[in-house]
Amino acid sequence: MRTNTDFSPLYRSFIGFDHLAGLIDKASRQDKQSSYPPYNIELIAEDKYRITMAIAGFVEAELDIESKQNTLIVTGTKTPAESKTERTFLHQGIAERNFERKFQLGDHVKVIGAHLENGLLHIELEREIPEALKPRKIVINGSKLIES
Repeated sequence: MRTNTDFSPLYRSFIGFDHLAGLIDKASRQDKQSSYPPYNIELIAEDKYRITMAIAGFVEAELDIESKQNTLIVTGTKTPAESKTERTFLHQGIAERNFERKFQLGDHVKVIGAHLENGLLHIELEREIPEALKPRKIVINGSKLIES
């Protein structure tokens, strides 16, 4: 019996990484991420991406962004409130909890900047392919290489 498996949720955390085998390999790992905080991934231009995360209640000092070994790690650590009075919530919809969100980056994808605005963290990414890896055209019966 065959079942149709929808892999579209896998593509939300992979930026500039186009190898299906890698996607399936990463998906088979046992560590599951929570859905907090919510985020968007946008293609801004060719080889330029933006991750936008909704992190209401966090300030810059409580956030840490680290890029290592093709993985982008965004961590939010809420400092404990120093309130003398205990708050009583009738409804608490704003999580204000610590989080760690990981994104798998493709080869040659670099973080070029980040800014926090109106409760949204924007992380700018760019793929920079080295000259040695760019495709080259070779002229038949000629000795000249043409860059494409």
